[in-house]
Amino acid sequence: MPAAFTAQDYAARMKRAADDAAQSGLAGVLVTPGPDLVWLTGYQPTAITERMTVLVLAAGHAPKLMVPKLERPDAQAAVGAPALEFAEWTDGSDPYDATAPLLDPNGHYGIADSAWALHLLGLLRALPRLQFSALTDAMPMLRAVKDDHELDRLAAAGAAADATYEQILSVRFAGRKETEVAADLARLLQEHGHEQVDFTVVGSGPNGANPHHEAGERTIETGDTVVLDFGGLKDGYGSDTTRTVHVGQDPSDEVRRVHDVVREAQQTAFEAVRPGVTCQEIDRVARRVITDAGYGEYFIHRTGHGIGVTTHEPPYLVEGETQTLVPGMCFSIEPGVYLPGRFGVRIEDIVTVTATQAKRLNNTDHRMKLVT
Repeated sequence: MPAAFTAQDYAARMKRAADDAAQSGLAGVLVTPGPDLVWLTGYQPTAITERMTVLVLAAGHAPKLMVPKLERPDAQAAVGAPALEFAEWTDGSDPYDATAPLLDPNGHYGIADSAWALHLLGLLRALPRLQFSALTDAMPMLRAVKDDHELDRLAAAGAAADATYEQILSVRFAGRKETEVAADLARLLQEHGHEQVDFTVVGSGPNGANPHHEAGERTIETGDTVVLDFGGLKDGYGSDTTRTVHVGQDPSDEVRRVHDVVREAQQTAFEAVRPGVTCQEIDRVARRVITDAGYGEYFIHRTGHGIGVTTHEPPYLVEGETQTLVPGMCFSIEPGVYLPGRFGVRIEDIVTVTATQAKRLNNTDHRMKLVT
């Protein structure tokens, strides 16, 4: 079990967020329940309801948490609570009027992506001159760079996903439904310490040509190529890995060729990672390999996404993203080729940027494995 984050850790995160907001020209940051609030304070309401909770961060001011009165005791028990000033509202009163004194009435705030439109519109009714920008647009680096404690958790989550993959290779595939193999993946992730399973993609045969195919009722057959993409949260931090296996007999020359192309694209992109390189350049490197091999039109998604307290977050490795890589960033590298109606291949690792290069947090074999 990793060491718990302390009140000092959360106070430092809140101060950094407030300072970063000021440097971005914002009056502050408004954070409603969701991953940003957990990362900043350690507090997650037992149920996310229509009752408004909002954390207000602004440089030069103590962080303030507006909560429903009935939820204040739980909020005050959160690890980061010593750094917070609390305000409350009661059922029957207007939470937006109650929050208005905490805000600059003419301010431009970054607001959590997870904020409900109900609350944003309510704040605008109370303070019509407020302006908002989504945090992903205004402060994409808020959670992007991980400290050593976060990196340790991500590495442990990656190792647990690797152990899950090694064990799933011994499970029978042929004659079973995709949902049955997906259930095995979920069980193994939990056995290896995941408290939350976010996805278990099992795309067999033609279903593998759909990158986000949910495991369905199709029976897996001998001769199928199967995309396995799975992950979730372990000790609050994400795992996400993909490998492509083949059932029973040796794969065809075309399946082997496509798999080799994807494996080369993944490796080439990995080798291109270093501080100062833009996110879009990693996408371009992977895409170039696949395009040169004649499969460019079948690589239909970005090359990667960040990971941390959620399994998808900034940075995104995609054309047009000019954010440069810096040490401590963690993201997936997951090129793929998807031939409609036939099969798909994807290989995915989570990597982190070091002072000079990339380091993998998934370390299972990239070669296509045969399963029964």
